[in-house]
Amino acid sequence: MSSIFLFMLISSTISIARSEVTPLRIFAKIPRNASEERQQVDDSTDSDLKIFYYDQNLDHFTFTPKSYMTFQQRYAIQSKHWAGANDNAPILAYLGEESSLETDLSVIGFLRDNGPRLKALLVYIEHRYYGTSMPFGSGKEALKNASTLGYLNSAQALADYAAILLHVKEKYSADHSPIIVIGGSYGGMLAAWFRLKYPHIALGALASSAPLLYFQDTLPIHGYYYIVTKVFKETSESCYNTIRKSWEEIDRVAFKPNGLLILTKKFRICNTLNNTIELKNFLDTIYASAAQYNSNQYPVASLCEAINNGVNSENDLLGQIFAGVVYDRGNRSCYPISVQPTEDSIAWKWQTCSEIVLPIGHDEQDTMFQTEPFRMDIKIDGCKLQYGVPPRPHWVTAYYGIQDVKLILRRFGSNIIFSNGLLDPYSVGGELFLFINF
Repeated sequence: MSSIFLFMLISSTISIARSEVTPLRIFAKIPRNASEERQQVDDSTDSDLKIFYYDQNLDHFTFTPKSYMTFQQRYAIQSKHWAGANDNAPILAYLGEESSLETDLSVIGFLRDNGPRLKALLVYIEHRYYGTSMPFGSGKEALKNASTLGYLNSAQALADYAAILLHVKEKYSADHSPIIVIGGSYGGMLAAWFRLKYPHIALGALASSAPLLYFQDTLPIHGYYYIVTKVFKETSESCYNTIRKSWEEIDRVAFKPNGLLILTKKFRICNTLNNTIELKNFLDTIYASAAQYNSNQYPVASLCEAINNGVNSENDLLGQIFAGVVYDRGNRSCYPISVQPTEDSIAWKWQTCSEIVLPIGHDEQDTMFQTEPFRMDIKIDGCKLQYGVPPRPHWVTAYYGIQDVKLILRRFGSNIIFSNGLLDPYSVGGELFLFINF
């Protein structure tokens, strides 16, 4: 039965990496001292989708008094098409990543598309410290410092998922229903790791766009910006060359008297630039996002068309670049280059400063950008300055054992599908093969 089910799943494998979209409405917060599971229906997404809250342990790995503190972790279930426990019908579980449950429900179509065909129970679980799944009563308290943020890590998240999935199986008397865990990007890493760490709970995993090999001990040959460069160059060499030349032009203008003010006006930046790094990071984000989320709505080809056709006068290189900004961000009176951090972004910054340390930089082969390789010493110093503790860049490879992922999967891993789009910059850190062991 399991072999047939996984082959059905393979036939519909697609990339489900998270994209930046406007979240749905925010659920009203549930009192943190609530002692019973609560439920509500979000009519704006699916009238058959039910939202629950689970009393989750703060710390799964120690037995100190504080570890027995709990918080309300949010998850959703859709049972409309489930064939039921008597048929041992499957459970598809989406493991939340660095965003709220609303965001996941609004952009993840894989479960909705395949659930009815597989007659599956659909489960979506929100990651701790994201959305409303906040320990310590509120995001303000949970995200306050390293002492409270220390409970935010992948191992705790996987243990959360294990507890909730066992609870769901008990709730629905589904002891023999196979669970397939699914995730995209960081969530894809979690799905693969969950299958390795909890094989008695998950029969298999679909890890989409999961850069689980993008760590210091498993550096890919090419980096993230190599693919960004490749996508733009193959889309339009003229566009690629314009962007490539623009960085030195920005530096040239900045060296002029009032150069930063000239650049501020040229790009309609809301606040006067303090340095060129602010502008370069702003543009860098536009190009990287265009490549990573290359879609029918905002394709790289259209961005390049705007850049190629954006000449206001002869040799106005930065005018062309600005035309790309207008296309990407819309025609505004001014463009903010810094935004107020959200609770999600604060939580994710901690994760990238603790264990999810992806060594992404601009290498010599990333020819659309100025060379600026990743430096671990600068990363460590910055994280220590902000949190008082250094990151552990080697912990992920030690804990999950991915130094030689093919050998490890042959020895004790099975039923993991790695799905990657080769134009996704994170694919350089993905496992680019299907490893299935029935």
